[in-house]
Amino acid sequence: MSAAAAIPFLDLVSLHEAMKEELCGVFRSALGTAGFIGGPMVQDFENAFAQYCGADYCVGVGSGTDALRFALIAAGVKQGDMVITVPHTFIATTEAISQAGAQPAFVDIDERTFNLDVRKLRTYLERDCCFDDRIGKTVDRRTGKPVVAVVPVHLYGQMADMDPILEIAEQYELIVIEDASQAHGAEYFSRKENRWRKAGSMGAAAAFSFYPGKNLGACGEAGAVTTNDLDLAQKMRMLRDHGQAKKYYHDIEGYNGRLDAIQAGILSAKLKHLPDWTRSRIEAAKRYRELFEYAHTDVSLPYEPFWAKPSYHLFVVRVSNREELIAHLSSCGIGSGIHYPVPLHLQNAYRGLGYREGDFPVSEKLAKEILSLPLFPEITAEQQSRVVGEVLTFVMSEPAGVLQ
Repeated sequence: MSAAAAIPFLDLVSLHEAMKEELCGVFRSALGTAGFIGGPMVQDFENAFAQYCGADYCVGVGSGTDALRFALIAAGVKQGDMVITVPHTFIATTEAISQAGAQPAFVDIDERTFNLDVRKLRTYLERDCCFDDRIGKTVDRRTGKPVVAVVPVHLYGQMADMDPILEIAEQYELIVIEDASQAHGAEYFSRKENRWRKAGSMGAAAAFSFYPGKNLGACGEAGAVTTNDLDLAQKMRMLRDHGQAKKYYHDIEGYNGRLDAIQAGILSAKLKHLPDWTRSRIEAAKRYRELFEYAHTDVSLPYEPFWAKPSYHLFVVRVSNREELIAHLSSCGIGSGIHYPVPLHLQNAYRGLGYREGDFPVSEKLAKEILSLPLFPEITAEQQSRVVGEVLTFVMSEPAGVLQ
């Protein structure tokens, strides 16, 4: 297999080569002003990204983890609290919860959407929690700690079912912070409001990552929080900058979590292309569907509920013989990925939380079956046809019947 024929899982080289002069111009501009921290580049990006998300405010920070941590702290999450989220996500989701002083409380995912299962969220709050009159809060029966927030993760570019999540959160007085790190440009049809809403516009705040491989990626680490709450935005601006609202006057203890001006300038340049890139991803996802469906295969494809317009950060299928399929694709020069192989409640880092295998069966099952196929704005129909062809070659050679 020649190197030229290889199909990467993600092609960042072509994207940046096409924008080389534009991105180098950002760097030259920063050199010319020595404005490396804060300043107009950061403010311009924050304004543009807030508008893109349909939010009132955006606060640029150093990473997606910073974004979620600062959002939780600014919203009032503190030491000894519990925050609900899913075990099927990247560990940054729960790191942010832990670093805010809280403990994650896991709720399993929906087997079709791979996002927070609303029915299981309600079951957890009704069965595993109770209202403590002494503190006026819902507490987890097992730990005795107050449950104060929920972090729905918009995984793979598809938003969680926000209407019922927000309804349940209001009933139990929970703060809702969206983890939108994989959902730049994704949309959700709110039946309650009878309109489409962008990721980052529905919770008290939302955290975004601009890690290079994201749909909107920096050339390094970067993140942002969007919110419609001015008070939250001001608190997060202080948190990212050592707790100061004015230089050398520190009202709170904060962090060094600022967004570099060069990264902000790069993100501003890329943001102009994001709608076109998103359309390309959606078209590529549609081609994958058509290719698989034309073959009348039982390959399990991403589920799109009527209320979702995914931005397709990833195109994830399910297979029972995943490791063998990965090896087959690799032998053909085709990249792939696993997002994610071990649910968080089974990670060594969270052994102390007391969860066991079998506690979240859907997450555990999917972790053994999911496979991300190559997907990026520049992927060609020919490349996708070859990817699907090799998947089908493998499927048809497997007597056990590959996909669920």
